[in-house]
Amino acid sequence: MTKRRVVITGLGAVSPFGVGVDKLWNSLVEGKSGISTTEAIDISKHVVHISGEVKDFNPEDYMDSKEAKRTDRFIQFAMVAADEAVADANLQELNGIDPYRVGVMVSSAAGGFRTFEENHIRILEKGPSKCSPFTIPMMIVNMPSGKISMKYGYKGINKVVISACATGTHSVGDAFRSIQYGDADIIVAGGCEATICDVGIGAFSAARTLSKRNDEPQRASRPWDKDRDGFIMGEGAAVLVLEEYEHAKKRGAKIYAEVVGYGQTGDAYDMVAPDPEGQGAIHSMQFALNDAGMKPSDIQYVNAHGTSTGLGDIAESNAIATVFGDRKQNPSLLVSSTKSMHGHMLGATGAIECIACVKTINTGIVPPTINLENQDEHVADLDYVPLKARKAEIHAALTNSFGFGGQNASLIIKEVK
Repeated sequence: MTKRRVVITGLGAVSPFGVGVDKLWNSLVEGKSGISTTEAIDISKHVVHISGEVKDFNPEDYMDSKEAKRTDRFIQFAMVAADEAVADANLQELNGIDPYRVGVMVSSAAGGFRTFEENHIRILEKGPSKCSPFTIPMMIVNMPSGKISMKYGYKGINKVVISACATGTHSVGDAFRSIQYGDADIIVAGGCEATICDVGIGAFSAARTLSKRNDEPQRASRPWDKDRDGFIMGEGAAVLVLEEYEHAKKRGAKIYAEVVGYGQTGDAYDMVAPDPEGQGAIHSMQFALNDAGMKPSDIQYVNAHGTSTGLGDIAESNAIATVFGDRKQNPSLLVSSTKSMHGHMLGATGAIECIACVKTINTGIVPPTINLENQDEHVADLDYVPLKARKAEIHAALTNSFGFGGQNASLIIKEVK
């Protein structure tokens, strides 16, 4: 069977920069950090005081008060990002499109951490009978997809993919595959997360994964820098509308870019640490290239996982150099980590980075890796676009996401011809 072409026709985002794709992209191009002192919790109890928090977000600006009270923050983020993406794709009304050919895959790595935490405290203080009757639908990970489908009447594929920090990329990739092979014509796909709470910050701190640069929040996320000391917890959502190419053309949809390659692997190595030889990452990128029928030289930009952790940055950079060549072998390849600006948004981050790739291709501007002032001699010699955005002709981009448990995902997005 001939695989169908899949394009991107809608974008939506909620990020530490605020609501909307424009706020996200403009901040990335400006090299602006969205990291600040956390306000959602009592930081005096914590070792880590900083995060990529979505400040001044009032869900009642986007939904009625009853719905806001019955949805966890991660669901609210997803619905707001989906509203923007659906409107961007002009799919608020189906207008003759078969609803069973329109699906939703908007996933989260953690789900309703805040709801779980709040109701656990309530049970301990007042007893089990005081647990909210909405606890389960507020915290379960599949609810964003369910709520989005209910709002718009999309009755096709409806599921989530949970693979820790690779969740968003796997969701977009699985949506791409489903459309390729004819299971749907349109899928609203992406990721969402809201884990900035006592459990989220406390647990990741205990795992020694977070930066403690509390006095310099905006300088704390520093991928590939010698002085990095961990990642920054972020929150938000990113949603993309994926659509079969001919279907999009027929209805006159705006087409941003095309998804052409998808690779997936597992490290089978450690619960948290990456394979030090980067074999899982190497194969994930190679599989994506093979799937797209492309050569490494066809890729001009890699949006790296680039979390700002000691082992992860080294393993990924060496994997990228293995697949694409280092700066001497491939001087035109640009690599950057937008996590240096928005932090690590867990299940949302892969989808945010897909949007960054789309905008890079559309604008010819590569977002920088901010705070990369003193490159670690142990990372591969690559052009990490340090400190400032750069103009470049980008025809195709690859984005990586790697999750705890060893899950790896790579996607290739290119301009439409």
